[in-house]
Amino acid sequence: MTGLDPRGPRFTASVTAVLLAVALVVPESLATVLIAVQAALFAIGVGLGVQRTPTGIIFRQLVRPRLTPPTELEEPGPPRFAQGVGLGFAVVALVGYLTGALLVAQVAVGFALVAALLNAVFGFCLGCEMYLLGARFRTARATP
Repeated sequence: MTGLDPRGPRFTASVTAVLLAVALVVPESLATVLIAVQAALFAIGVGLGVQRTPTGIIFRQLVRPRLTPPTELEEPGPPRFAQGVGLGFAVVALVGYLTGALLVAQVAVGFALVAALLNAVFGFCLGCEMYLLGARFRTARATP
C-alpha cells in the first residue's frame, strides 16, 4: 500500500491544535518556545513529509496498529503542502513573538489553530484543499 492513512494527518492536526491552543494562553516567553517547536515540526513535515514528523511516527507505531486498516489512502502531496501553510503561519507568529508584535503573533497562531481544528475535528484539511485548488487551476491553464 502506498499513500497515507488519512487518520495520520488528523492525529497530527489534533496534536498541533493542542499545542497551538496552549500557546495562546501561556506567557509570551513560553508561547515563543511552543511556536518555535511547532514551526520545527511543520518544517519536518514540509521537508520529509507528514509521515516522518514525530507525530506521524507516533501515529504509525503506536496508534495505527490499534485501528482497523484504512478504507483508502491519500496522496502525501496535499498534507505536505498543508504543513507548508502551517509553517508560514508559525513563522509569522514566531517573528511576532520575537519582535513584540503580540497581536500579530496571536492572530497567526489563531489562524493556524482554526485550520488544525478543522482537520482534527471534521477531517477538512484547509491546506490540502488549497493544494487541490491550485492543481485544478494549473490544469485549467495548461488546457488550451
